[in-house]
Amino acid sequence: MSEERKSLNFIEQIIEEDLSNGMSKEALRFRFPPEPNGYLHIGHTKAIGISFGLGEKYEAPVNLRFDDTNPAKEEQEYVDAIKKDVAWLGYTWDKELFSSDYFQQLYDWAILLIKEGKAYVDSQSSEAMAEQKGRPTQAGVDGPFRNRTVEENLDLFERMKQGEFEEGEHILRAKIDMQHPNMLMRDPIIYRVLKKHHHRTANDWCIYPMYDWTHGESDYLEQISHSLCSLEFKPHRELYDWFLDQVVVEEKLRPKQREFARLNLSYTIMSKRKLLKLVEDGVVNGWDDPRMPTISGLRRRGYTPASIRKFVETVGVAKRENVIDVSLLEFCIREDLNKTAPRVMAVLNPVKVVITNYPEDKVEWLDAENNQEDASAGFRKVPFSREIFIEKDDFKEEAGNKFFRLKLGGEVRLKNAYIIKAESVVKDAHGEVIEIHCTYSEDTAKRVKATLHWVSIEHALKAEVREYDRLFNDEAPDSHQDKDFMEFINPNSLKHITAFVEPSLKEAQIGDRFQFQRLGYFNVDDDSTAEHLVFNKTVGLRDSWAKAQPKPQQNNAPKKQNMPKRKAIDVIQQLGKKYTNLPDAKQEKVKAEILKLAKQVSYDELAPLFNTAVKKVGTRIAVTLVLGVLLENGQAKNEEIDAFITKALEDKNALLVQFAQGL
Repeated sequence: MSEERKSLNFIEQIIEEDLSNGMSKEALRFRFPPEPNGYLHIGHTKAIGISFGLGEKYEAPVNLRFDDTNPAKEEQEYVDAIKKDVAWLGYTWDKELFSSDYFQQLYDWAILLIKEGKAYVDSQSSEAMAEQKGRPTQAGVDGPFRNRTVEENLDLFERMKQGEFEEGEHILRAKIDMQHPNMLMRDPIIYRVLKKHHHRTANDWCIYPMYDWTHGESDYLEQISHSLCSLEFKPHRELYDWFLDQVVVEEKLRPKQREFARLNLSYTIMSKRKLLKLVEDGVVNGWDDPRMPTISGLRRRGYTPASIRKFVETVGVAKRENVIDVSLLEFCIREDLNKTAPRVMAVLNPVKVVITNYPEDKVEWLDAENNQEDASAGFRKVPFSREIFIEKDDFKEEAGNKFFRLKLGGEVRLKNAYIIKAESVVKDAHGEVIEIHCTYSEDTAKRVKATLHWVSIEHALKAEVREYDRLFNDEAPDSHQDKDFMEFINPNSLKHITAFVEPSLKEAQIGDRFQFQRLGYFNVDDDSTAEHLVFNKTVGLRDSWAKAQPKPQQNNAPKKQNMPKRKAIDVIQQLGKKYTNLPDAKQEKVKAEILKLAKQVSYDELAPLFNTAVKKVGTRIAVTLVLGVLLENGQAKNEEIDAFITKALEDKNALLVQFAQGL
């Protein structure tokens, strides 16, 4: 196998195999299909990067298709925002399309299904339908309207379309198999009545197709070769294929659905519903608040397209869910801005320095390097005068040998300027130092241990700095079964600071990015004006969050203190691997440990393990035990859970079946 072949991710391997089996390269076509019911967030960048990245790799077209089948939640505002975000990331789509483009064709196909006896109008209540659909361990039963005549179904469906019925009175269902082990195949809904205004079709329709019916047929109409989606759609693949079976013709390409792991980020939530709650409750100032994980929020905070694309590339394409530490995203923007951001001086917490032996009316314009990482960046002029500001934290009256900044009797270098020595201080009535009196030396070759940034008071511009921190102070804020994610809001996620910046920033434009030397990376906010400069802190020069976390208590095993704490789900997986090889007494002990750890596991962490291979029965037993704890603590059953239980009950391992029966 060649080195190039080894480097392919599993999706690329699928495509290469299809090409080697006769698919024409010209037949390749991909799509990114967002629902326009919210702003895109950092999690979507993976799906964007995969589809558009494949388009770039294979020189194949990529469609931007909006799956707009739910007018109750979709708006033109979201369509516009999504287009802006994808373009800002640097991607170009071939066609801009909407699922609503296909409403008539989808309706015509639904009529065809009715005529072929493969769809019927159901008039039960939603509660009755849920009951007759059964459970994973119990087959469903045919509903009372399943055997309506073709003529009656056509009449009712037409009247649904004409608006004769209210929402919930009737639905159209596919007629598949009410005893099917995959609950998604038990006569899924195809159409429902929704008397809502649609952002594109206005009031032309009052029946709307369901996502599962629309998605695959839209792929087929667009001749998408590979329909890529996240892992939660894996159980839907069987239904995706069944729907295609009803409409495909031999001479046209049939789309292939394949799934990849979503991008999950620590200290972040990815649910559009929960992000909308943050906006509606005023926790943040809109979808583009720089604390939000939305692409528009990251853009406003100062993130670059290159840094986000690098982040997605580093994370890679995986088949199993995992959580990426947000510090990796911060590393990517820090690395990018280090190469590109001009260096400037700003003081965020000022204290006045008077250089007593410098002439009162003298001003020097000194050369300052714009970016030592970029030889072509050149130099700028910064003014130096008798009175300057430095950071208050950069001075102590008395300090030990490990404090290398300014202290009484000590010397430091001023960046791009002279060496100063602190001689005395002036204090206010509360004993706070308000002035530091220094002398300067023109002998700049002298060796000193510290270099401080500064600004000339006479020339400094006053600016507002918005210093952002993580919006949540918990690593997984929406993973707690007994707590609302809102309880983990970081009350110190935004601080407003009055700062002083060097005069070269007077002409700074919205979106410009800078390194405030020794402080971090900042960009000019959308609210900034010529009269009132506003900067957002993008990221610090180094990861300060890790240092701020409480240190583990001392114990008698110092080596273990340096080991990162393993996540509960990872420990459970490890315990499960050898479960079936253990003696009975040991199994009981491990079982108790798994049940204890299960209290720290979220559903999102557990769900990816539902697809564990049959041969890994120990892991599946561990998953069953954890699932029992989640269900006991209020986790509602869903189709994913039902499918897992069904599969477990059919297993040859008696212990797994026993535990599954308890669910």
